[in-house]
Formats: sequence, structure tokens, C-alpha cells
Amino acid sequence: MERWKGRVALVTGASVGIGAAVARALVQQGMRVVGCARNVDKIEKLAAECQSAGYSGTLIPYKCDLSNEEEILSMFSAIKTLHKGVDVCINNAGLAHCEPLLSGKTEGWRNMIDVNVLALSICTREAYKSMKERNVDDGHIININSMSGHRVLPNANTHFYSATKYAVTALTEGIRQELREANTHIRATCISPGVVETEFAFRLHDSDPEKAAAVYESIKCLKAEDIASVVTYVLSAPPHVEIGDVQMRPVEQVS
Repeated sequence: MERWKGRVALVTGASVGIGAAVARALVQQGMRVVGCARNVDKIEKLAAECQSAGYSGTLIPYKCDLSNEEEILSMFSAIKTLHKGVDVCINNAGLAHCEPLLSGKTEGWRNMIDVNVLALSICTREAYKSMKERNVDDGHIININSMSGHRVLPNANTHFYSATKYAVTALTEGIRQELREANTHIRATCISPGVVETEFAFRLHDSDPEKAAAVYESIKCLKAEDIASVVTYVLSAPPHVEIGDVQMRPVEQVS
């Protein structure tokens, strides 16, 4: 990770869960991390914790609604002005709604597409543009995907969500191919975790907290820090090594 010290990483959805753990890990490694979310209070608290811990990097909170393209473009413009640009883009933000294919609300579907697919694509495009403008040839785009991007569970509530994550699998490979066509050494990676103990289930089952809690009580789940350690592993691979997709589950997870 030595070569990443002082470089700029953007982490979307950095206020809680995997995003917060990734932001902390990269700050610990000496990176300048722009952490964005709709609510930055928790990112500001995390930034203070990183500073108190004496980490060599810095965490810069940025308020951004990823379902709004204008806000994303404004964020990249601010990063360019204040920090020159993005060297590592970690598309972590994602969400799920209980909206089955045969009875779900269009609004819920649209929100999942806006955040899980379009925001990821916009951030990737703008990050690449930032790298190209500065002749950065060793950048990295990391998409936090899901095992739901590789198999469909027999659970109607997650079918549309799974479709958006299958899109992330396809997008990551498409990005890799386009980066090769552009003759760059910028890398693209997908990280696909199974059940991770975060706020995800509680947001998915917001009307049934007991059901959400049961998801995490049934097995020994992955922790957000487990995914953060994979992010640092992927970034620290030698420049000629591109790790395409890391699929990871709790040992006790069946599907």
C-alpha cells in the first residue's frame, strides 16, 4: 500500500457499514479519502476518530445524494478543485427495497437502479475522466457488489435488487474491457460479499426489525472490516496484477 500514500480515494456510502470500514482502513494506510453520503454527521465523527488515532491519512466528509447526477458532478468538481482528482474510486453505496417483480412499486425499483447501477456508472465515468486528465495510469475502480450478483435466491423481496447486482457484475467486466481498449493500466475489481453484519437488513426490513435481526443471528456473519481488508488486499496487489472478482461468504452461509 506504500504507493497509495497521499493519493486520493473516493468512497461512496461512507457513513456506515462497509463504506465506513473501507474509509477508515484507507485513511490508516495514509490515503486522502473523500467519504460521501447523504448524511455526513457520521463521517465527520469517523474523521475525528481517525485523526485522534493518529492515522497518517485524512478523511474528508462530503455531502452527496447519489441519486442526483448534478450532485455527483458537483462533488467531482469540488474534488478536482481541492484535491486535484480521484486516483481510486470505490463504488460502495447500494440499497435494497422489498419490491417483488410481480407486485413491487416502480419507485422502489427506480431508486435501486439510480443508486446501485447509475450512480456507480456515473462515478466510474467521472473518476476515469479525472485520471485521464492527470495522466494517472495506475488508478483503480472497485465496485462493492454482492453474491446476489452471481445467483438468485428464492426470495421475491430481493429479486429486483439481485438484478441490479447482476448489472454490477456485467458493468465491472465491461469497464475492464474498455480500460484495456483505452490502453491504460487502470484496474477494475468487483468484491462480492455474502451476508455482512451491517445496517443493510434493518433498512431492507425497516418495518420488521425482528426479521432483520434474525438474518444476522442465524450464522456468524462477515464483518464490514472483512470487506475493508479485501479492498486493501486488492489495492496492494502488484501493478501488473488485476483481481477481477472476489466472492466471499461467511463459512456458515449455505447459499
